[in-house]
Amino acid sequence: MKTFTLSMRSLLLQPLRSGLAIIGIWIGITAVIWLVAMGNGVSQQAQDQIRDLGAKNVIVRTVKPSQNSSAAGGGMFLSYGLKRADFKKIAAGVPWVEQAVPIREMRKTVRNDQTEQEVRVVGCTPEYLDLNQLTVERGRFITEQDGTFPPKNVCVLGGRSAVALFGFENPVGRVLQVDTDFYRIVGQTSQRDPTAAIGGNLDSQDYNFDVYIPLKTLYHRIGDQNPQHLKHLLQQLRLFEQLLRHHQSHVFLAFMVRILFDQHVNNIRRIVDLLNVSHTQRDLI
Repeated sequence: MKTFTLSMRSLLLQPLRSGLAIIGIWIGITAVIWLVAMGNGVSQQAQDQIRDLGAKNVIVRTVKPSQNSSAAGGGMFLSYGLKRADFKKIAAGVPWVEQAVPIREMRKTVRNDQTEQEVRVVGCTPEYLDLNQLTVERGRFITEQDGTFPPKNVCVLGGRSAVALFGFENPVGRVLQVDTDFYRIVGQTSQRDPTAAIGGNLDSQDYNFDVYIPLKTLYHRIGDQNPQHLKHLLQQLRLFEQLLRHHQSHVFLAFMVRILFDQHVNNIRRIVDLLNVSHTQRDLI
């Protein structure tokens, strides 16, 4: 007790110095607590983002090479990207892969009557929902039956895509226009926080402005070739059109288009529709 009384008397002898010392101790302790809390919060946020992407997921994406790189080749048209054969090789050739999910993404402007919204159209399979830890708020997600031939024109809206196009109305059962095709909305996913970019390898992912359609529907309706491939294919078919008019050989044109058909089966019908040929010639093709 005497020690405590003596210490208090010593502090009161220099009140300003004692007050400043107490404030300094308080600031130091508060700063340490704040720094530790901030570090734990950043660490938890990073772990949550990795968990959202899938801690065990390996994402393989196509990267467009520069025009001057050796991968671009010396041709007029730039050919690059993962092919379906590459996907099959990865799925079958890597023993530790538990599940392989193909997707195709592209930016599109979709419409609901007079309302337009730029979204990311994602051609995917039913496994995409669990892979990216998405939840369905209304309706359902894509199913295997939606991709059976002929592929169904159905889609699922992301949370903010639905709000931008339909306000706070229930979009399930409504119709959405993508390019010249119309899709029946069968579901809507819940809104979720976007994932941050990881280094220079993966951009940030905002699933809220997505529109999901069956992957086979994307192949059938939109096509999965890049515009350079389509341009090259169209030029080839234009040449065959000229040969047809010169030689009047329907069989010759059909034979040459068949070769292209084997290489570009998903886009050939769209390109043939662009040709200025008669209905008889088109039926032969």
